[in-house]
Amino acid sequence: MSTQAPDHAPLCAPPDRAPRPPRTAFPRFACDTHAHIFEARFLYARERIYTPPDCTLADYLKLLRALGCERAVLVQPSVYGTDNAAMLDALKNAGPGFRAVAVVDADVPDIVIKALHEAGVRGLRFNVVDRLDNKNRIPVELLRDLARRIAPLGWHVELLVNLDEAGEFAPLLGELNVPVVLGHLGYPKGGAATWTQTHAFRDLLRLLDRGQCWVKLTGPYRITTEADLPYADVDAPAKQLVAAAPERMIWGTDWPHVIKKKPMRNDGEMADLFERWVPDAATRKRILVDNPATLYGFAPTEKISI
Repeated sequence: MSTQAPDHAPLCAPPDRAPRPPRTAFPRFACDTHAHIFEARFLYARERIYTPPDCTLADYLKLLRALGCERAVLVQPSVYGTDNAAMLDALKNAGPGFRAVAVVDADVPDIVIKALHEAGVRGLRFNVVDRLDNKNRIPVELLRDLARRIAPLGWHVELLVNLDEAGEFAPLLGELNVPVVLGHLGYPKGGAATWTQTHAFRDLLRLLDRGQCWVKLTGPYRITTEADLPYADVDAPAKQLVAAAPERMIWGTDWPHVIKKKPMRNDGEMADLFERWVPDAATRKRILVDNPATLYGFAPTEKISI
């Protein structure tokens, strides 16, 4: 099976293979809510914008041990399209303490949705930006139809969208009858430095106030305008979002940091940013433990055997 990258899909740098613990230890049952598994033995889609290095379940478990995370959520990456085989294989071999977010076609049969649920999937992802046809348009009709079908299972919809250039997204998301999770602090294309000053950010705060969405505190290097750590311009939006709705914030590594255009840093260093955004220990526990337990349906003592 060929894994050579097409001309448009450059090879990504690997993550730091020797992760260190965060400066301040995470609480018991802490959850990494955003990571991907890549193995070349599962065929990548030709229509992709990058080609990742192998980053296996064993590699990821090593990271979780280093960080002190006892729960994790795998997210279907765009390079596999709607073929969730690599993610499902990892779920099968990972044991308890794992959940996942899948990508499906619009006409996915109900029997497939049921099978995904039994495997540990708890949401559907829609990436409308990091792809060849970067339209940055929220597929409202598709979301509305799939949301109706997944609502009885308690699933959510996860969006990767540049909110600052997505038009009037607030009314659209408000129409859905399932939780909506937004990646990378809303993923502003204009960058973190001016994100809090935009109309879109104010709309996001209103959505949070109404209880209509969740935000992933992930990928600060994807929105910073700084060349490298400490990504200080991400502090203001992160702190404002946490202050607005600490009960609907979740955190994730975004491992293995594909198509990262900044220098690759150790995951322990990047985990330290979370303490800077959330200095209060009780709020950190809420974001790392309680919130993901609610959103992904973890049992009280369910954890990874690492």
